[in-house]
Amino acid sequence: MIIIKTPAEIEILRAGGRHLATILEKITQKVKPGVTTFELDQYASQLIKEAGDTPAFLNYQPEGAKYPYPASLCVSLNDEVVHGIPSADRFFKEGDTVSLDLGLKHKGFFTDMAVTVPVGEIDPRTKKLLSVTREALQKGIASARAGSRVGDISHAIESSIRPYDYGIVEVLSGHGVGRAIHEDPYVPNFGPPGQGPELVPGMVIAIEPMVNLGTKNVKLDPDGYTYRTRDGARSAHFEHTVLVTEKGPEILTRA
Repeated sequence: MIIIKTPAEIEILRAGGRHLATILEKITQKVKPGVTTFELDQYASQLIKEAGDTPAFLNYQPEGAKYPYPASLCVSLNDEVVHGIPSADRFFKEGDTVSLDLGLKHKGFFTDMAVTVPVGEIDPRTKKLLSVTREALQKGIASARAGSRVGDISHAIESSIRPYDYGIVEVLSGHGVGRAIHEDPYVPNFGPPGQGPELVPGMVIAIEPMVNLGTKNVKLDPDGYTYRTRDGARSAHFEHTVLVTEKGPEILTRA
């Protein structure tokens, strides 16, 4: 069931989204060679606590998972698409790419955001992948207009990516968000326009293209959370929480 948020709930989500965007920006500034993924997770936890909020992912157990997620921040390196678990044994190296996916709960309501950032200098092909994926997110957001359909978002993202012959991950998608970290509707990153639920004012959705340099196919690591590209090619992931309004889409996860 799609939950339409009330004006009071939207104000809470706006405040939470600002908190999240500010925190994630601070985390990205810590991404340097020699830093561990665990250090970033600890920093994320500290910043969320200082803001008076709660990590959305810590101890969250999605359907099918054998145990709760053990961290506040998802840190996915290079060929890892999403949900990488932080570790004190994993160090960033020059030339890596890092997807940082973070959610928080502010006054009982959830927002969700992700960015992919380089560690120092990265090769031109990977730099282009990040740019195209970021642009695809913006195209998807621009299509999140009242009266349109979820499929219009999906089609805008796919159309933005297809000219580059990248792999669009199909088994993972965007989603509704707000009262829970994952709500209806399902928001794929591919598909025909004009399909799916109608977008109406008060809907809040997380739009998040996940794009690979190679195949679209992914595999799940034995940890039960980390998805990585099946061919070992690099991946990029960007996400915003977006409110559908009468006047157009509003990005809530913006400082």
